[in-house]
Amino acid sequence: MRRCFIAAMMAVSALGVSADAFVERKGPVSVTCEKPSGWKFDVSTCADGGRDVVTVTLTSETESKPPEFDVSFIYSGADIAHVWTGDFTADAPRLWPKAWGTVRFSSQLAFEQPLMVAFNCNNRSRLATACSEVFEKVCFGLTVNETTCKVEGRYRFFTENVSLRRKYSVKIMIDRRDNFWGEALSSSAKWIEKESGCVPASVPECAREALYSTWYAYWQDVHADELEREAELAAKLGMKTMILDDGWQKEKSASYYSATGDWMPVKSRFPDMRAHVAAVKKTGLKYMLWLSVPYVGDESQAWKRFSDKFVKIYGDRTPGRIGILDPRFPEVREYLISTYVRAVRDWGFDGLKLDFIDQITLPAVDPAVKQNYAGRDIKSLPAAVDKLMRDVLSALKAVKSDVMVEFRQHYSGPAIRQYGNMIRAADCPVDPMANRRRIADLRLTSGETAVHSDMIVWSPDETPQGAARPILNALFGVIQYSMVLQRIPESHRRVMSHWIGFAERHRKTLQQGEFRPYHPELNYTLMEAESAAERIIAVYAEDTLVRAGAPDKPVYAVNATYSESLPFRLAAAAEVEFFDVFGGSKGVKSFGPGLVDVAVPPSGYVKITWKR
Repeated sequence: MRRCFIAAMMAVSALGVSADAFVERKGPVSVTCEKPSGWKFDVSTCADGGRDVVTVTLTSETESKPPEFDVSFIYSGADIAHVWTGDFTADAPRLWPKAWGTVRFSSQLAFEQPLMVAFNCNNRSRLATACSEVFEKVCFGLTVNETTCKVEGRYRFFTENVSLRRKYSVKIMIDRRDNFWGEALSSSAKWIEKESGCVPASVPECAREALYSTWYAYWQDVHADELEREAELAAKLGMKTMILDDGWQKEKSASYYSATGDWMPVKSRFPDMRAHVAAVKKTGLKYMLWLSVPYVGDESQAWKRFSDKFVKIYGDRTPGRIGILDPRFPEVREYLISTYVRAVRDWGFDGLKLDFIDQITLPAVDPAVKQNYAGRDIKSLPAAVDKLMRDVLSALKAVKSDVMVEFRQHYSGPAIRQYGNMIRAADCPVDPMANRRRIADLRLTSGETAVHSDMIVWSPDETPQGAARPILNALFGVIQYSMVLQRIPESHRRVMSHWIGFAERHRKTLQQGEFRPYHPELNYTLMEAESAAERIIAVYAEDTLVRAGAPDKPVYAVNATYSESLPFRLAAAAEVEFFDVFGGSKGVKSFGPGLVDVAVPPSGYVKITWKR
């Protein structure tokens, strides 16, 4: 079967392109369009601070759908061992995505961002590339040719429905400088932000503080009195915010989301929402509320109101269907904005967790085209989502200037960061390694936006060291906890209290310092953050050498492995203080410079103070 597939590809290649196709080459970069359909192409290149930028501009005399086209390039594959992309759910390794000439990854307004980095085994970038398009769908891939061993990159545009237009312009950036791979990734993400014109939302300090979520602890079975007891415990442990997740708006439903849409608290669970919010906030916590942006279920009153204003409908049984609202209708945007404002203004919530905006996508046939866009004041779906979310944030900030708004992977990137100030790692319960990887990915591509862990959980019969490991794997993000606090052992609460305090004391370094994660191909075996005041290192794989760095500031080294010691390279003589999983000091020992083996307690840490 493989031979047949390859033979078919070779046959297509042998046919060449059609007579009216557009093909233009600029050095190693090619721009091709099989069927221009009257659209004119202009291709230019320029150098930008050591990077090469290709600009492709399309124009048409009439308003029409732009044609599908590719921007591709070929470079040497020397000293390239891996490729990073943001798609962590791919069914094949993302780190060398060979796919027989296809483009496996994609991005759009609410799904990832067009960004890739090829790097060597020593954490050095050999080729970073990004695209300025953050609203429309872009398909992309960076692969190796198994015959030539050259790296082949490709961006593909307009593969599905888009709004009609007369002009379109996009930029592709290629960076072949020798940089630390994480710096290449971060600078590429900043380039996208700048070229797309996206301005991230401001981040209040409260968005960076430890948080309690009801989701994994309770799923949809949430009740006011129970959560008020949890809030008291969360506040005593040092948490600062609580999120009321799904379940507050229903008692039961035919499917998970078929009761969504009205967004009113169910009286059997929350008889007085405003009083409940006040009770939680009395403990000292801020309070946030979960809502699904586009979902309207057929068990809601809103179903009849908006039945002709859906982009698409999921499900084929009644009750149980879910409609995806079309924000191109002004009535839809007005309804959603008023719903969110009510939660903050009338019920007293401090922020919102807005979910599932990645579901607002066009089906194969856009219903708006058939209806000649009747009732819609915006033709482009991404443009309508953009207006909705901009207006949502503006309306919320008018009520509460430091309002918190959370989104999660996959909806990340510069466009999404305009509408919210918190981005959470995608769901990965009971998987500390996945949480660590997703936090690192987001930290490198999310600028100053507060990056949150997925809600962490662990077995209630874990040892204290085992309970700490999910925490340590999330240490470089804002940690969200989701254990039922009333049911866990006292030793686990001691662990939580200590590490919440540690993260708070070192917040500036952990969250806003220079962040350097190493070896993404190994799921980040070591990560470090550095500020002017200190350096913090966390080790996630046994026998990983800890390079403590220059002897210019205190160093904290966290042992997130099962090992009872870690190898260190010390640049000078130092005193090392040992701390256990609870933060208790276990003494001080002096070490000379060079390679040393240090008995760092498992799930504990050491503080290195340099001798003068």
